[in-house]
Amino acid sequence: MPHPTMTLYSLLRLLLALIVLNTLLAFGNLWPSAWPRPEARLSIELFGALIALVLWARWRGAVSACVTGVVAVLASLWVLLHYIDVTIPALLGRPVNAWWDGRHLWQLARMGGEFAAGWQIAAVLLAACGGLALLFTLVRACVRALAAAAATPRWQLPLAALGSAVLLTHGAASIANHDLQRMFAPPVGTMVAAQASLLSRALSRSARERQLGAGPAFDVDIAALGGADVFVLFAEAYGAITLDRPELAAALAERRRALQYALDAGGRQVVSARVTSPTFGGASWLAHAALLSGIDTHDPDDYALLLTTQRPTLVHHFAQQGYRTIGWMPGLQRPWPEGAFYGFDRLANADSTGYAGLPFGYWRIPDQVSIALLQQQELHRAADDTGDADGLRTVALHSADPSTLRTPRFIVFPTLTTHAPFRPVPPYLADPQRLLAADAFSDEEVTRALTAPVSWTDPTPAYIDAMRYQFDWLTRWLRDDAPRNMLLIVIGDHQPIGGVTGPNASWDVPVHVIGTDEALLARLEAAGFRRGLQPDVTAIGPMHGLTQTLIDAFAGDLSRRSARTP
Repeated sequence: MPHPTMTLYSLLRLLLALIVLNTLLAFGNLWPSAWPRPEARLSIELFGALIALVLWARWRGAVSACVTGVVAVLASLWVLLHYIDVTIPALLGRPVNAWWDGRHLWQLARMGGEFAAGWQIAAVLLAACGGLALLFTLVRACVRALAAAAATPRWQLPLAALGSAVLLTHGAASIANHDLQRMFAPPVGTMVAAQASLLSRALSRSARERQLGAGPAFDVDIAALGGADVFVLFAEAYGAITLDRPELAAALAERRRALQYALDAGGRQVVSARVTSPTFGGASWLAHAALLSGIDTHDPDDYALLLTTQRPTLVHHFAQQGYRTIGWMPGLQRPWPEGAFYGFDRLANADSTGYAGLPFGYWRIPDQVSIALLQQQELHRAADDTGDADGLRTVALHSADPSTLRTPRFIVFPTLTTHAPFRPVPPYLADPQRLLAADAFSDEEVTRALTAPVSWTDPTPAYIDAMRYQFDWLTRWLRDDAPRNMLLIVIGDHQPIGGVTGPNASWDVPVHVIGTDEALLARLEAAGFRRGLQPDVTAIGPMHGLTQTLIDAFAGDLSRRSARTP
């Protein structure tokens, strides 16, 4: 007969192992940080593994050291996957996407490395290795305790009954959609299965060739624009949270008033709406493609498929109407063969915009300088064009002299400075002449910006600073430099990361259309836009649906807004 003390010791060891492993597989996220938070929930996978250990021991008579080691490795991996499963949605506001995020992991690591010294990176790597070793040691000790209990005949029936009770309760609660479901942590296996399915579809030729659905009808002209330049400015991380979250709205209220004042003083008008972005917290290219193509790109697979097609876009549409098309993309720091899909007449990357100043962190070029370079190279040049000397198509402006010709511009510019982690924020320069000089920013100004605190767990103060900077340079440019007859479309590409928005935020972003053409803006009002910089609280539809509305507004006809072509 076993000694009572030994029996008590074995029971306590078993209970402690169950508690530790369950804690490691059922914790939640301490928002808005990356730290785990213990939660009073059960891991059904732990109790399923417990039943499997009992059955193995009954079959083989024991649980070998080799089996225990394999289970410990798998359990440690499961803890790491559980951490990813609960942390990534909290920080980014969207689930992890192994296929898409994995392809950009190195770029994310490079961006993070811009804000850390070499010794800090080394310390983080050492701490991570030490943490992994400690985790495996702890998990292996717990698995050995469970294996020992599972191999003990007197414990086998109680353990099997306990595991079965947990699994049956979870199954019954799921079927009945009962509140008891909250007792259980989300299974890691569900996430693994979803990612495996995603990878399978991404690598499957047949899946990649599925139909994208109908697109906009690009079968009209843009006569209602009268040859005015059209500028699509994708405002990085400009989300509806800046309107909906009281502290953010209050922090940016003065900047919005300043922008409205500049518009009024310049004789410009603005209408605003909300649309639902196909992405959240990142993957801006999905939003760019959605608006430019009018195709739903919320699935990255669909985006990748779109780039292999010859679907028309706003870029092609304007090119066919005689516009010079420009992709002003200072964020591009490597070859972008996918850009051939759009067919811009000029695609300017970080190296070809002409920036000669000191780099500001990973993204190098401040937005205020980018707009000044664009103004110098393309917008002033547009005013000087008098014919077809540069080999480009030309169209007539509404002018007293019909013979006066120039080449209007269609420009797409995704901004950078408001990109997460919203640092560094360059100093705003009130003197536009300084912006184009190689010494526009001093070493001290760059150092001060680069050494500003960076936090992925409390990013809201930095986000506010970055958004203020964005409003400041946009207001000054519209007040002092922007062409008088330009139609400017300012649209957020996505909400900021979940560390700013909080949980369960919408995917809505503001869109402002700024111009001097009263009739065109009135047509947009009829489509759901609202006068001023404050849109309605309800989105007028998905971002890709806005494309057809714009096409029809440019043509002077909103009666065919629902027209779509395959």
